[in-house]
Amino acid sequence: MESNSNILPRPLRGIIPPMITPLLDRDTLDVAGLERLIEHILSGGVHGLFILGTTGEAPSLSHRLRYELIERACKQVNRRVPVLVGITDTCFAESINMANKATEAGADAVVLAPPYYFPAGQAELLEYLEHLTPELPLPLFLYNMPSLTKAVFEPQTVKAAAQIQGIAGIKDSSGNMAYFHRLQFVLQDRPDFSLLMGHEELLAEAVLLGASGSVCGGANILPKLYVDIYNATCSRDLETMEILHKRIMQISASIYGVGRYHSSYLKGLKCSLSCMGICSDFLAEPFHRFRSAEREVIRRHLEELGIIKKQS
Repeated sequence: MESNSNILPRPLRGIIPPMITPLLDRDTLDVAGLERLIEHILSGGVHGLFILGTTGEAPSLSHRLRYELIERACKQVNRRVPVLVGITDTCFAESINMANKATEAGADAVVLAPPYYFPAGQAELLEYLEHLTPELPLPLFLYNMPSLTKAVFEPQTVKAAAQIQGIAGIKDSSGNMAYFHRLQFVLQDRPDFSLLMGHEELLAEAVLLGASGSVCGGANILPKLYVDIYNATCSRDLETMEILHKRIMQISASIYGVGRYHSSYLKGLKCSLSCMGICSDFLAEPFHRFRSAEREVIRRHLEELGIIKKQS
């Protein structure tokens, strides 16, 4: 399949769900579940699909499995929406390899968080981008995820990176609105550069104040909800926006609030999709799926939210 990067809007706008990776075991895709999940997400009218991000458990997956996921997802999406592929890695060469595989499969862009493990300074991160970007065959989106990578793309670094040919935007998952506003300020003369909000709880606020869109994990479950709030916010229908925002907060407080660990967000998403009959809820090691007690809590929340029917 040829690369489809010429359909990538500048800036990329809208709801781009970070897809979970359906698994049957440590190194086997749930292929049937993947097919159902992609169709479920696309049916909500989303504006793109992001695979191999944090929600996709990318760092925990073998490179072989990542390659298989890229091939299957791009083939199934078949240019209906842009596909963004995460290429974050601790190894420069592996990020290039992943980008080349994405290009061959027909993806539209790649997404990169700072390399984790060895802490890098801002000058080092910028030089890394200056060296990496010319080697990439697709447009690049930066991914600010400091809680996990322990590194931040500071606003001035992003401003400088935006001058590098091939860098098309940034997804910010810091949850720090002051940081997000600083990004907006330093990039105010770059209307072609996408500013995407990662925290769905901040979706409405960010878009209302000029963000390009959002990368919402909850859109794995209810893609149309996130598309609807994006559209309502863009059209300044504040009454509808407020109603839909409350529903998003209900999902956040219930589905993501089960369990005791940081992994609860992933477990909640995957368990929900399993309860909905879409795909397996197996998680990559070192995590495990919710046990029966937590699964029952998730099922009850989904019933209360009207996502699945109550058991008789």
